[in-house]
Amino acid sequence: MTSNASNKLLALPLSIQTFESIICQNGLYVDKTAYLYQLVNEWELANKFFLSRPRRFGKSTTLTTLESIFLGKKELFEGLAISKTDYTWPVYPVIRLDMKWAAHPNLDRAEQSLLSALKDIAQSYALEIDEGLPEDFFKKLIIRLYKKTHQKVVVLIDEYDKPLIDLFNDIEEAKKIQGLLKRFYGVLKSADEYLRFVLITGVSKFTKVSVFSDLNHLTDLTMDTRYAALCGYTQEELEFYFDPWIEQLAQIENKTKAEILEKIKTWYNGYRLTKANIKVYNPWSTLHLFDKQSFENYWFETGTPTFLVEAMQREAFDLNKLEQPVSDTDFSTYDIEKLQIVPLLFQTGYLTIKNYDADLNAYQLDFPNYEVGQAFSAMLVTAYCELGEGEGSGLRFRLITALKHDKLEDFFTAINQLLAKIPYHLHQKNEGYYHSIFIAVCTMAGVSVEPEKATSMGRADAILQSSTSIYVIEFKINDTADAALKQIKDNRYAEGFGYLNKKIISVGVAFDKNQRKIIEWKKAYD
Repeated sequence: MTSNASNKLLALPLSIQTFESIICQNGLYVDKTAYLYQLVNEWELANKFFLSRPRRFGKSTTLTTLESIFLGKKELFEGLAISKTDYTWPVYPVIRLDMKWAAHPNLDRAEQSLLSALKDIAQSYALEIDEGLPEDFFKKLIIRLYKKTHQKVVVLIDEYDKPLIDLFNDIEEAKKIQGLLKRFYGVLKSADEYLRFVLITGVSKFTKVSVFSDLNHLTDLTMDTRYAALCGYTQEELEFYFDPWIEQLAQIENKTKAEILEKIKTWYNGYRLTKANIKVYNPWSTLHLFDKQSFENYWFETGTPTFLVEAMQREAFDLNKLEQPVSDTDFSTYDIEKLQIVPLLFQTGYLTIKNYDADLNAYQLDFPNYEVGQAFSAMLVTAYCELGEGEGSGLRFRLITALKHDKLEDFFTAINQLLAKIPYHLHQKNEGYYHSIFIAVCTMAGVSVEPEKATSMGRADAILQSSTSIYVIEFKINDTADAALKQIKDNRYAEGFGYLNKKIISVGVAFDKNQRKIIEWKKAYD
């Protein structure tokens, strides 16, 4: 593992995503060039790639690092992994496009912005190209670059899906943009003989089939285990590159180094993006944690795509589906008119792979870490329950206070008030739905909650922990709290928590699906 300088002298690249700027401004670069060397040397067999990763996950830095490699800027890579290989640093013409430029509410503006970006690239190579449609200009640019430099062209496209994501509330306009992008990306097939290397990145794959229908020869790296850690930081990288900041944070939190590493892992690690059990940290949250030296929600604050919430509300999304396994095909059949919510939540970083069953080729998904789980639950509860400004914070305080003082009446009163705010059309009459809402509310409030906790005799619906108590909870719909308590007792769900030296309380909860609320709860002490 290599570093571009002594960590103590480096600056955290909080607002810089361009590789050359990070290096030239003495910024910290987590060395991913071993992966990139492997990628650029596979071009004889495959030279066109697609990579989907969540936002703020290092895609732009990856593309700009490749840009510097293909521009032959060897001096920037001194001490990095690629400098120790046999790479010979040839120079190629590079077209790097950030498709945020084309993210506009109508087709005309999108076309003009895309043309403007292409013209800037043409001018940087002193090329004069007649204006036309973006796809025509793009093809001419590739061919003219090839003829001028006598080298095949490298094309790097970032956030390919951004123009569509911003138009999910206007499907008709989105279809027009989809047509533009289909024609535009189609150039990469018709100009194949002039291309040395192509990498297209984005947040999701939901448009891959329709936008890239002509590019069936793209090699998809998204779930390729060889590139599982291409974006994001592994545990080993975190401890190597960020050691000075880890030491400082441990002092501030008055914890040992081992304790602070465990806390960092709980808050920010856990993204498993392929079948391989390789987990990574989100770079955005990691960098801001070490900059502010404070555990906060950083990634979620950068903006939750409104289309996710609106799609879930529009389709009255069944929260139980978050727990259902998905297959490989679920990850690659997206379309703008028929969103599949669970795979989309995975691609956008709100869910990650918890387990993979090779025999069934099935993935079990879950929140990657505390940061995302708490923030997503808050988003979900706020959206489903239509909470006003400040109501979420007030609810969190009430729930935590109630549990702290073992006031379950106050706790369940707050839950019922929340359930009453859910619009009728979003309610679902099954036990799992209320179970999911309950878990989401507790997670949002910052309550330590473990759903579907396995015991020697079965699974308890939920285990809550306060500073003094363990709550073993079982839910029943259109049944009694006594029946729920009996199930806890018969299956000995409450056993096995004595080592925690906390008061153990069994709680039976009964929902009425017609009244859409908790009608009864009872507790028993072990």
